[in-house]
Amino acid sequence: MLKLEGRTAVVTGAASGMGRAIATSLARRGCHLALADIDDDGLQRTAAEIIAAGVRISRHHLDLSDAGAITAFPPRVTAEHPGVDILVNNAGVALGGTFEQTAEGDFEWLFAINFWGVVRMTRAFLPLLHKSEEARIVNLSSLFGLIAPPGQTAYSASKFAVRGFSESLRHELARTNIGVTVVHRGGVATSISENARMAQSISKEEVAERRERAKAFLRLPPEVAGEVIVRGIENRRARVLVGGDAKGMAVIERLMPVTYWNFLGRVFRR
Repeated sequence: MLKLEGRTAVVTGAASGMGRAIATSLARRGCHLALADIDDDGLQRTAAEIIAAGVRISRHHLDLSDAGAITAFPPRVTAEHPGVDILVNNAGVALGGTFEQTAEGDFEWLFAINFWGVVRMTRAFLPLLHKSEEARIVNLSSLFGLIAPPGQTAYSASKFAVRGFSESLRHELARTNIGVTVVHRGGVATSISENARMAQSISKEEVAERRERAKAFLRLPPEVAGEVIVRGIENRRARVLVGGDAKGMAVIERLMPVTYWNFLGRVFRR
């Protein structure tokens, strides 16, 4: 197993939800943390929850849609940590609406964070990761990086892109000290649906209905999901499926790669 004690991990989206859960699981194993998010108050709460673990914790305001801020981020981390061994690209946003309903600007906003944030963070931290005895990049895709339901064109496109980027990067780095893990999480009970941006043409009533449906789907506690992901890091897993829904959908997609929605569409409607 990959020993996490004494290592340093950068975790984006660490102010709440999955990011906080991943950070907590890493801290329990003695891993030092550089926590990044746009939500400074949330970062402070995350740090307060895990400070008892006795690890080194730094908090960093970071907007993943700002390419310049990402380029300048590694020196901020190394000012407080001797190096970086693990990069967890967790932060992400959601956007509701069909392709025809979604404005191009909203599509670009989502991709700037969900995909380009992952790419730029990886590029920025690769030199530091190469200096580690053994390093790992952990990229959060999604259940919707395995299947692509209607109404999720932007989100699914970004998460499939993260999957493809991660798998190709893993092959490129195969003979180096850096491993790559891609995570496909199912319905984890975070605030992503509440914070999702919705297409302007969708009525307030339909927005409220969509958010309620999403809440019913998001059931797995983030603490459980975070522990599954960190165990995957420890075991050097190339792919981590989080939740029974993600595991089930992965099987169905393999069996019915083109026609899976003929079956899953009925399941989702129920």
